Amino acid sequence: MSPSEKTTVANATGTTGVAERPKLLLIDGHSMAYRAFFALPAENFKTKTGQVTNAVFGFTSMLINLLRDEAPTHLAVAFDLSRKTFRSETFADYKANRSTTPDEFRGQVDLVREVLDVLGIPSLTKENFEADDIIATLTTQATALDFDVLICTGDRDALQLVTDHVTVLYPKRGVSEMTRFTPEAVEEKYGLTPRQYPDFAALRGDPSDNLPNIPGVGEKTAAKWIKQFGSLDDLIDRVDEVKGKAGEALRAHLSSVQLNRQLTELIRDVELEIGPAALELRPWDREAVHALFDELEFRVLRDRLFATLQSAEPEADEGFEVSGGALAPGELPA
Repeated sequence: MSPSEKTTVANATGTTGVAERPKLLLIDGHSMAYRAFFALPAENFKTKTGQVTNAVFGFTSMLINLLRDEAPTHLAVAFDLSRKTFRSETFADYKANRSTTPDEFRGQVDLVREVLDVLGIPSLTKENFEADDIIATLTTQATALDFDVLICTGDRDALQLVTDHVTVLYPKRGVSEMTRFTPEAVEEKYGLTPRQYPDFAALRGDPSDNLPNIPGVGEKTAAKWIKQFGSLDDLIDRVDEVKGKAGEALRAHLSSVQLNRQLTELIRDVELEIGPAALELRPWDREAVHALFDELEFRVLRDRLFATLQSAEPEADEGFEVSGGALAPGELPA
């Protein structure tokens, strides 16, 4: 049966219904784990062995909420493999301003991936590319197969992927509250379409990625130019029409704007070993879940996991029936 056909599926709460379109949830692993790290005080999340677990706890809690509330049929988490990518090769200072990873965060991404592993959720990486590019590629493939796609990320570059069938869940506070960016929400927030967003971002610059801005030009001016001219290409073609000091600054920094635009564009055709159809939710290894959550001392999260989500092994939760009665004296076979 193809993904576009109607299929009967069991959702995350254990109920059964008819799904018009499969739903793929894609999570930016590093982005969300890092936000979880800063949302929860590290001193309050430490095992008896001294392992800090605030990022793992926050990420896992968020994951349980997403599974419960969004009921995806397919799921994957993408991770950055290293800071060396084709973008850093193109622009040596790309993300060069990033601060050193906090000591308490080190090792927690590996633990997040262990959690995903026992839950049967694929962790995806690709040499020379970022998690964003993996997400963009899977989103492109999935929408071509008539999936609906949810992208959970703290990187606004993903807004360029938003369509009627692609929604970005952007963390508003920590990782517990999300803003849903639909095409209408992107337009309401920025006055632009998702397709125009990377043009706007190129003009605005991005301090988190160390992409330079145009001196004296903020978000309002960048958005105004894109709305006025329609696209960055058209703005560049008619750049002499932009008056005043802002126009002079734009003309003086056109090369950096064009580089920003090149780096902001997400790659949608990364060669991956797995496609959307292979990301269907799988039963998790309950014994492995118990062992890992015991090690992480996640008793509360484990209770939430088993209480709110469909059991991977219903018979393990429901027990089994025993029939018969007590044996009379002398009835036990020799």
